[in-house]
Amino acid sequence: MDQLILATEECDTLNEVVCKPANVLEFFEFEATPYYMILAALIVVVLMVVAFRKPKLIPGKFQAAMENMMSLVTDGIAKDVIGPEGVKYVPYLLSIFFFVFISNFFEVTPLINFPVTSRMAIPAILSAITWVIFVSVGLKKHGFSYVKNIAWPPGVPFAMKLLMGPIELVSTFLVRPFSLAVRLFANMVAGHTMLALLLGSAGWFIYTAANGTIPWYRGSIGVAWFVLGVAIFMFEVLVGFLQAYIFTLLSAVYIETSIHAEH
Repeated sequence: MDQLILATEECDTLNEVVCKPANVLEFFEFEATPYYMILAALIVVVLMVVAFRKPKLIPGKFQAAMENMMSLVTDGIAKDVIGPEGVKYVPYLLSIFFFVFISNFFEVTPLINFPVTSRMAIPAILSAITWVIFVSVGLKKHGFSYVKNIAWPPGVPFAMKLLMGPIELVSTFLVRPFSLAVRLFANMVAGHTMLALLLGSAGWFIYTAANGTIPWYRGSIGVAWFVLGVAIFMFEVLVGFLQAYIFTLLSAVYIETSIHAEH
């Protein structure tokens, strides 16, 4: 039986269908991640400087594109979701949107091909920052009643309070940051893994068919997988943008629920 995936340097290609590394953690270890994080942050700074250092009254294509993306966050998220008070959170929301988007875009960047957000620690840290912000906002604006109203919802029948209180506490203080991080992490890992499998396997089928290791007609499998991989490659650009938007939108929603906790 022919092997499908070569994932390790030493592999019995005659007897193993899928070759696996001795330690599966090798799939999650990537020493360059901190440097890519710095690179993503620097790219965001450069984009802002180039676009708005000398803004034109009639913007060019690049300035217009950046203005549209900023408007999506400032107007479409901060003001529409949070309301007038959302203006003060625009710097954070803009920063997190562009950083996550560039980090996601590394997945389809030649010579990198690695989304920084596919390392769980990165979405977890970003989610923790959002958690600190919306909890701090709730406590600052409402004091201890912020936690009290979550644990003991006003206007709810006594029996329902006993059930809803613990659920709301766990949902607000544990589930929100966890789900925010896992949503971004899982989507980027899934896309990255799918691309690696499709394009890697396509390359193997085409190469081994070309050198005669397997029958030539099996090379067509590699061609089909390559075409599918390219299609998914293009789709991942949209996924990277959507995940950045969703992460920023949910961060704004959580801040809004802390500001208007009485609702």
